[in-house]
Amino acid sequence: MQALQQKKIVVLGTGGTIAGLAQGAAPGCYRSAQKDVADLMGGVPVPTGMTLSVVQVAQIDSKDMDLPVWQALLAAARSWLDQTDVRALLVTHGTDTLEETAWLLQAMLAPTKPVVLTCAMRPADAVDADGPRNLADALIVAADPQARGVLVVCAGRVLGAQDVQKVHSSRLDAFGAGEAGDIARVLDGHVHWLRDCPKPEPAGSLDALLAAARLPRVEIVLSHAAASAAAVDAIVDRGTATRLGAEHVRGLVLAGTGGGTLHHALEAAARRAQAQGVRVVRTTRCADGWLQPRPDEEFPVLALSPVKARLALMLELLER
Repeated sequence: MQALQQKKIVVLGTGGTIAGLAQGAAPGCYRSAQKDVADLMGGVPVPTGMTLSVVQVAQIDSKDMDLPVWQALLAAARSWLDQTDVRALLVTHGTDTLEETAWLLQAMLAPTKPVVLTCAMRPADAVDADGPRNLADALIVAADPQARGVLVVCAGRVLGAQDVQKVHSSRLDAFGAGEAGDIARVLDGHVHWLRDCPKPEPAGSLDALLAAARLPRVEIVLSHAAASAAAVDAIVDRGTATRLGAEHVRGLVLAGTGGGTLHHALEAAARRAQAQGVRVVRTTRCADGWLQPRPDEEFPVLALSPVKARLALMLELLER
């Protein structure tokens, strides 16, 4: 009986290109986050038996995503998900940091109801705007009884929060999920499931995050040819942080080459940082593949993209 009562899809707007306007500017030039989410939803077909509630949580270019917006979005999402008549949430978001927000929503909320993020690569007033189609597809996924957890819908593809990454700077199909692949496809108004939605697992305290004045400072260091230890030494130097009025670094994500290997200079500098109390973890800069285990492992491995590993380490340090 409870499932039958869940007829509402709540749309939470945060801005992004999907809400952007070119307004006659030169090709490729536009201002992000200009249209209200209520305007975006006008004319988008609503799945049969569903109603919409629309809330403007933020209005930003997602390259500028920050803790206050995440807190507002998480608080709103939790409140709506707790309501028995809400079937699902739809979040409109910019493409640049969508993968980070998707992972954070899954880690903090671990929702059993669907939380679907969608976006656009072209502004709302473009002749060939892709936002309306993505919005319609996202609503179809949100209403589907098989959907659960945090999903990303873009260009007819349904991707999981754990694996989704922006892999192209300009094409409409800008996202991928590596070897994990698509969870589903949307075609002609129907969802074609390729595999089950992953079971959401919580990865931190939502209350702690909502109460935080700031996130612990964690930096990503990329391993590459001719790397210098000075980059790590400068990042973790507390005197430099003090001079700049910045919080000292509490964590480092080492984005290694290949299977997570590190240039010897970076590895030595990371050991020094770890000896100073900096939490150091290792991942890979490669979009696909896996981290190779090392028998003499000095730095814990996180099987996430560097930006998601950074968020995971922030959440870990927030509770310390």
